[in-house]
Amino acid sequence: MSDLTPRQIVSELDRHIIGQEQAKRAVAVAVRNRWRRRQLDPELGREVVPRNIVMVGPTGVGKTEIARRLARLVKAPFVKVEASKFTEVGYVGRDVESMIRDLLEIGIKMVRQEHAESVRVTAQAAVEERLVTLLLGDESNDNTDDSHEFVRKRMREKLDSGSLDDREIEISVRDNTPMPAINMVGMDQMDSGMSSLLENLVPERRSRRRVTVDRARTLLLDEETEKLLDQQKIIEQAIERSETAGIVFIDEIDKIAANDRQGNADVSRQGVQRDLLPIVEGSAVNTRHGVVNTDQILFIAAGAFHGTSVSDLMPELQGRFPIRVELAALTRDDFKRILTEPDAAITRQQIALLDTEGLTITFTPESIDAMADLAAEANATMENIGARRLMTVMEQVFEEISFDASERVAEGHDTLVIEESFVRERLAPLLQDEDLGRFVL
Repeated sequence: MSDLTPRQIVSELDRHIIGQEQAKRAVAVAVRNRWRRRQLDPELGREVVPRNIVMVGPTGVGKTEIARRLARLVKAPFVKVEASKFTEVGYVGRDVESMIRDLLEIGIKMVRQEHAESVRVTAQAAVEERLVTLLLGDESNDNTDDSHEFVRKRMREKLDSGSLDDREIEISVRDNTPMPAINMVGMDQMDSGMSSLLENLVPERRSRRRVTVDRARTLLLDEETEKLLDQQKIIEQAIERSETAGIVFIDEIDKIAANDRQGNADVSRQGVQRDLLPIVEGSAVNTRHGVVNTDQILFIAAGAFHGTSVSDLMPELQGRFPIRVELAALTRDDFKRILTEPDAAITRQQIALLDTEGLTITFTPESIDAMADLAAEANATMENIGARRLMTVMEQVFEEISFDASERVAEGHDTLVIEESFVRERLAPLLQDEDLGRFVL
């Protein structure tokens, strides 16, 4: 688990997300508290529960991005779910426990990748020996021990040099074609031992394929890596990591808030909240890999709460989200910073994309101002979609340039300066024609 301090976490988040300092500080402290809990006496540590967070703010202001970047930063299993997609137990649809099963699957994938990296050198050596044998066939069996090893050594040198990469060979590999799905109620919740038994009843299928040496190296590396992995250890570590470091981001939680004042209380919404409550409070969720306890999983909820408020959630559920932060709507100045400051700002992305064609793009400061102005104007006159509007603005500015890039370079026009007049020429008509603007922007 990460031992980054709250200040370090906020500093890292600042590299990718503009503004929203209160939300960044809240998630940074919540993550640091997990590290602090691990330093406590286990008896006391069991009593320390996560400080779950609910973020309130309009769409496109960074709620999801803060949670996603945070999980990536601390190398934690992370799953984003939409509260509106869940249904009460007994109804057709996804039950709330599925979010924990999804979290564990992501945790298993993360741990497996780490274990695979630790055995990569051994697996690559095994692949090389298999390739040498396949390339030599039966030729080396007639040689003496000394000449046999000499021939294999020469073949290894050719493999290492890459001179055989395009040569075709026939290999036997595991057939990963999916079997017809067996729809059994509760299949993903059954005892892990029974689940493994059912999987082992299906014999491994293999097929012969004719591929290049380069492709064979990739296919065989997957097989050799899998042989070296301890699957049970991976699952055990993934369960432990999901329980102690997992982050579940519940988006659109406002959609299950029932506002009785407006006379639209919905029984199904209350049902989803009741089902969600034990998960957030801490319970044992059965999965096909084993039981996952949710006591120490960090839950971050988010919603725009138009026409509703956090107080419209069940009191018990509100109590499980003690930290509430308000995210501000983005301004024109925020848009300008978003276009230029983050490590992967969309202006930098666009420059890099067109550079692959040999076309060098530069933006004048005035063009950045114009895009920020027009994005803010579009959000004010149409639906406010926050920073996502900048992407639609950028696409409109570069629509023709991206289409003609290779031809421009071929004709000798390999540099292009984006100026304010060009930006406004591309976007002003769309803002003047409201119907067209809503369709395009």
